[in-house]
Amino acid sequence: MIQISGVPFQSTQAWPVGSIERTIVDRMMNSSSSFEYRSMNEQQFELELRRSIIRSARLLNQSNAAFEVFERSRSNPVFWYTTRYGGFQLRPGVRPSIAIDDIYRNGHLYGFECATAMIIVYYYAVLQVIGAAKFDQLFPDLYLYSWNFDPDLALNTGFTNQFIPGDVVYFNNPQFNPQTPEWRGVNAVVLEDGTYYGHGMGIMRAEQMIASLNESRAPWSTQPAYLTNMVTRPGFTYLANVSLQRHSRPEKLKYMVVEHNESSISFDRYVYYLNNSHLFEESP
Repeated sequence: MIQISGVPFQSTQAWPVGSIERTIVDRMMNSSSSFEYRSMNEQQFELELRRSIIRSARLLNQSNAAFEVFERSRSNPVFWYTTRYGGFQLRPGVRPSIAIDDIYRNGHLYGFECATAMIIVYYYAVLQVIGAAKFDQLFPDLYLYSWNFDPDLALNTGFTNQFIPGDVVYFNNPQFNPQTPEWRGVNAVVLEDGTYYGHGMGIMRAEQMIASLNESRAPWSTQPAYLTNMVTRPGFTYLANVSLQRHSRPEKLKYMVVEHNESSISFDRYVYYLNNSHLFEESP
């Protein structure tokens, strides 16, 4: 269900049949969840950003960036410093927009795991929608590591079985092989055609991704991999307000980073680690 200024949205005629926007709106209208906007501009921004997330996922899949565990992470040293934890810290004096764009231009220089890939997809998608100047203002000190995210990305998570193109979901492999812990699961972008993009696996249908994870189950495993009902999304409304300059952003917040050294974890697991950060050593 879609509501704009409290009024149910009815028509989808503004978008051609078969377009990504029409697919997104149809899914929203047929969802039991409520998608509420204060204006048509807010709705249009979310559609544009979701479309950009989908495009960014497909482009990252084509970028030749490798899947690597944290110990073998690598980045272009011109723009990033690869920390001892396997994260990418933006170098002083480098524009964030240029550094994010370089991952797509020179993917062969990069290797990272799938949670980091989702954050890269988000940043690149936002960059394409709001432009370099505003992106550099919002995200001046990028650090790419697992699900670590800048507060201005405003990530949130919820639970539903009705996915919308542009969502990020999680395929869980609860009894993964200890020899390949990086396949404990896969974070994946929901695409518009019924497929999913997971870094390290590529673009597949859900049953194909599950079958691939099942190949990395422990020998004693009795529980197969499965698609969870957890959905992660950026703060569409917040970003729309920033983009439309209707939101007075407070002073830039500093945020905590938790280096956990577990590749391919879900967003809610990372949030758990953040909430229990005393168990981990903080980054310098």
